[in-house]
Amino acid sequence: MKAIRVHSFGDAEVMQLEEIPGLAPSEKQIKIEVKAVGINPVDTYIRAGIYPIKPDLPYTPGSDAAGIISAVGNSVKHFKVGQRVYILRSITGTYAKEVLCEAGQVFPLPDNIDFSAGAALGVPYSTAFFALNYRAQARPGETVLIHGASGAVGLAAVQIARANGLRVIGTAGTEKGIELLKQQGVIAALNHNEENYLDAIDELTCGTGVDVILEMLANINLDADLKKLARFGRVVVIGNRGTIEIDPRDTMGKNASILGMSLFNATQQELDQIHAVIRAGLEDGRYKPIIHCEMPLVDAVKSHELVMETGVNGKIVLIP
Repeated sequence: MKAIRVHSFGDAEVMQLEEIPGLAPSEKQIKIEVKAVGINPVDTYIRAGIYPIKPDLPYTPGSDAAGIISAVGNSVKHFKVGQRVYILRSITGTYAKEVLCEAGQVFPLPDNIDFSAGAALGVPYSTAFFALNYRAQARPGETVLIHGASGAVGLAAVQIARANGLRVIGTAGTEKGIELLKQQGVIAALNHNEENYLDAIDELTCGTGVDVILEMLANINLDADLKKLARFGRVVVIGNRGTIEIDPRDTMGKNASILGMSLFNATQQELDQIHAVIRAGLEDGRYKPIIHCEMPLVDAVKSHELVMETGVNGKIVLIP
């Protein structure tokens, strides 16, 4: 079968499309014929060798995909051949025509969701849900500021927050991204490339500040974030690419919190809970993944370059 393989850590060109042997599930595994693959920024960090968790070489990248179950092990229950599914993580990597998974990595894909949208669910919606509901414990009626809200995680967070009854302020870096956020129903869309763009927070919250901030680039924004929090406000650090100096006093007077998060720390029980809600939201239309573009699997190198560019609104998807 065709698969992207990485034999050494480095830039995007280390990924090569190769022919490798087909896969066969063990007693507790599920084999899926991959129809669409989701690209995440973390895929690029792992490929470059700068992520704390490194796979053994060679490896096939990717954790998100959607497809059809083509075989199941004898001990697998609740899944059957021919079933439409999406996945979060795998045993063998998702940038391929086939993938092997454990049962806890596989989730039913509702009939009203196509495979490309299914490939956009795993990391983005899990991360957004975990950040909002488990780390920030956001409550209905609160105001949330989502930085980088036009990206895949940001858009998922907008949809989840609105469905939960929160007031949502989003930021983006392009006019197209701003317009997309307005279409998603935010109360305000701010251009984070404009000087003093966070000054609008004072008017939008009647001077009280925001209750929750989802931060995609903490090394740039965290110091300013702390100054815009309400009393008992929480910043959840989802993304970061360096260091930053902050004044801890900005947290003291407000009893504010800075909360780190990594989806790797979510338990299987938490993931099952998260995806039960995601499935319900997909079925009734509360959640609608946004696709930026589809590319063939052979263009994996281009997809890694594109996912790190500004102005990418929604999910980049590879089609094997």
